[in-house]
Order: sequence, then C-alpha cells, then structure tokens
Amino acid sequence: MSIFLNHESVVLVQGITGREGLSHATRMRAYGTKVPGGVTPGKGGQSVDGFAVFDTVREAKAKTNANTSIIFVPPPFAADAILEAADAGIELVICITEGVPVHDTLKVVAALPPSVRLIGPNCPGLVSPGQALVGIMPAHIFAEGNVGVISRSGTLTYEIVDLLTRAGIGQSTCVGIGGDPIIGTVFVDCLQAFANDPQTHAVVLVGEIGGTDEEDAAALIAAGKFQKAVVAFIGGRSAPEGKRMGHAGAIVSGSSGTAQAKVAAFEKIGVPVADSPAQIPALVRPLVHQPARV
Repeated sequence: MSIFLNHESVVLVQGITGREGLSHATRMRAYGTKVPGGVTPGKGGQSVDGFAVFDTVREAKAKTNANTSIIFVPPPFAADAILEAADAGIELVICITEGVPVHDTLKVVAALPPSVRLIGPNCPGLVSPGQALVGIMPAHIFAEGNVGVISRSGTLTYEIVDLLTRAGIGQSTCVGIGGDPIIGTVFVDCLQAFANDPQTHAVVLVGEIGGTDEEDAAALIAAGKFQKAVVAFIGGRSAPEGKRMGHAGAIVSGSSGTAQAKVAAFEKIGVPVADSPAQIPALVRPLVHQPARV
C-alpha cells in the first residue's frame, strides 16, 4: 500500500503546455505514472509529446477519468487552478507553484471540501516508489520499502531519501508538504494517513524553523494517536535569532517556531532527533522489517 498516491492514480497537468509543465509531465510518465494529458485554456484539442490538451479540468476529467492534478501555473492564477480542479471533482491536488499569495492560499484552504486533498503550494510533490511519482522529485533516488517520509523542505527530502536508499532502506510514500506559512496538508494529516498504512513501519519527519506544525505532530504522538516509530530532523538550527530564513514559512516569532523548541518537543516524547541528515539511516534501520526494493 501507500498513502495518497498509487499505481491507479490518473494525473492531469494544469499548465501542461508550459516549459515546466511539459518537462515534468514527461518525467512522471517515464516513471510509470498515468499521465494522459493536461489543461491549458485556449489550447484544447492539441496534442503535445503524446499528451492530450484540454481547455478545462472538467472536460479533462470526463475524458480521462483523472483523480489527481498537479499545478504548474504562475502564482497569480494558482488559486483559481486549485479551485477549478476541486470543482471538477479531482480528489488530490498538488500545487508546485512557488510565490502564491498567502491570502489566496487562505481562501483556497477555507473553500476546499473535505473530499479534496491539497498538497502545497510551493512543494516538490510526492512519490510512492514503484507505483507513481507526481511532482519534481528526482525519480532515481527512491526505492520501495517501509519508511514514510514527510518533509517541509524539497532539497532535504532529496538528501535524506538518497541516504536511506543507499543504506538499503526503502520508502512507502514520500510527501513534500511545502514550506509556505499556509499549506493544504500538514504533518499531522500525513501521520494520520501513515498510521493506517500497513506498508509503513516507521516515519521520518523533516521539519524546519518557523510555525508550529512540528510541535502539533509531537502533540499527536504524545496523545497516542500515532503509535509507529518516528525519527525527526529539524533544519535551521544555526539560523541567526530573529532573522527570516529560506522558505516563506520559516519565520520565528519569539520562542515559538525555534529549532530548539521543535527538538525539545520531540525529545520530550522519546522521538529521536538526528543532529544531521547523515545520522538518519542508522536511527531508522532498527525500526524497519524489510530491505529496500530498488
């Protein structure tokens, strides 16, 4: 099994005729993901590199039976693209777009029905190794296995997954939730999904300074609502106090959102926190029961 994404997922690319949309549609298809086509208003009826192009998501869904959409449109139009996908009945929406105005995301998150899951914006997507890849993650670093990965940082995701795979530790699903202050799917949501996935034996949670999502995850674990093993890593420990760093979500306010507060929250409940990504495979290895299948 896996969470959110599997071999039956059918994916539309919103913005498929753009450079990034077409490039990553081709990469996803090469991985084995079902990508029949995408949407670019005004260009419906065309075909680009074997992908069908539709004017609307509703038309595309009717013709392809898609249940997933990935968004590669400019920031001013991203919110409308997400809502169009939701209105058409798409169940999983991944917004790659960076720089979406926070007010737009707030309105989108408030408007989405419970039947629609949004990942992002400003995220690298997700991968269920051996089944499907939807996003901009490098396919070659993943291997099938039993460790779930949740991360706010794209580049840290790649580094840690590569370290796990090289150590013979495969992954069930890897979710890049994105680094913006407001996102659709947070750590708690992913932990709850992994809790119900029998393939996942342990989870690596990759956080960073800013916000309280990591503390919320620690509270969920402390309450006994996630009982599988967790290994954590918090990026930004060396960030200067009071300075905004990197992601839009990496904003520290007083004592809230600091790396120290996040590390303390996990250590208090017995979740080991790696000092560096290189330590993660050794912490994870005793927690999994099967080797990776590359």
